[in-house]
Amino acid sequence: MGDPRYFSVRGGANPHTRDRFGRKKRVDPELARRQWHQMARALIDYGAEVVVIEAHPKLSGLVYPANAGFLYPLSNRAAEVPGAGTGCNKRFYLSNLLPTRASEREIYRAFIGGLGYETVDIKARFEGEADFFPAGDYMLFTYGRIQAQRFVPHLGFPPWQRIYGFRSEFSALKELSVIAKERRILALELVLETHYHGDTALCSFGPSRRFLLAYLEALSPASRERVKESFGENMIALSAQDAMRYAANAFQLERDGKFFLFVPQGLSSTLLYQIRERGVEPIAVDVSEFMAKGGGSVKCMILDLGPINEQPSSAQAQAFRAKHSYRGLYRD
Repeated sequence: MGDPRYFSVRGGANPHTRDRFGRKKRVDPELARRQWHQMARALIDYGAEVVVIEAHPKLSGLVYPANAGFLYPLSNRAAEVPGAGTGCNKRFYLSNLLPTRASEREIYRAFIGGLGYETVDIKARFEGEADFFPAGDYMLFTYGRIQAQRFVPHLGFPPWQRIYGFRSEFSALKELSVIAKERRILALELVLETHYHGDTALCSFGPSRRFLLAYLEALSPASRERVKESFGENMIALSAQDAMRYAANAFQLERDGKFFLFVPQGLSSTLLYQIRERGVEPIAVDVSEFMAKGGGSVKCMILDLGPINEQPSSAQAQAFRAKHSYRGLYRD
């Protein structure tokens, strides 16, 4: 997770960061810090280890590290990656972020390297596990039209609107197909700027992540049909009300054979029941300041490093994790 000390709206690069007139929203820093710490402690209470990326005054987007990239197992390689530490068989693929967040890449490179992972750059425009994540037998890849962010004339009031575009381009599929060549990749096109990343419209959960929350209206007609065909009765179609609360921007933890899905507060009782019906317990956390001002909810605030016992175990990596652990940094 990324320390929220400097969380603010700097670039205003998605529809949630600005009001109807295009003015950047102002963050309540104390509320944001309180919500962030409450979520981090809730994750720890359910067995997670949280390591924290240091805040940087000019890089407020670090509070949303899901965009940093993604971990993926190495194919046809020995379990030991030279220099990465005992037991490491994964590589971290760094995102090629939008221009206003491009400076974050080197922060992530140093941090992920400190954790013991080898890093590789993605060349196409691409924003990490926010747009590339497992779901049952598939890896889901979401993309949309990349546009220059700008104001344009608009019939109505106000007489202008802001164009935001999306974050990952279709051409990234070529690189991702080489990395995940043993998995079937389901490429899905996003069409709603309010849901500009795949993890705001889709969430896999449950054993083997075989169930899928899906806001179908956020996808192109052809992509909607592919999701329905691929997941069938394992798909839960989200209502507009739950989707606008970013119900799909959720994070799953497994503990002692039980599954817990951390979801944003305020979801419908119907959806919570549907999740429980599938053997998963929803845990609601309040991250409303991050959602309302930054356009990111629970999952956006988490970069998933996987099970602790699968992470690099060299002395250097363990020392780095200890230095940046939530428990060590924020003693009550």
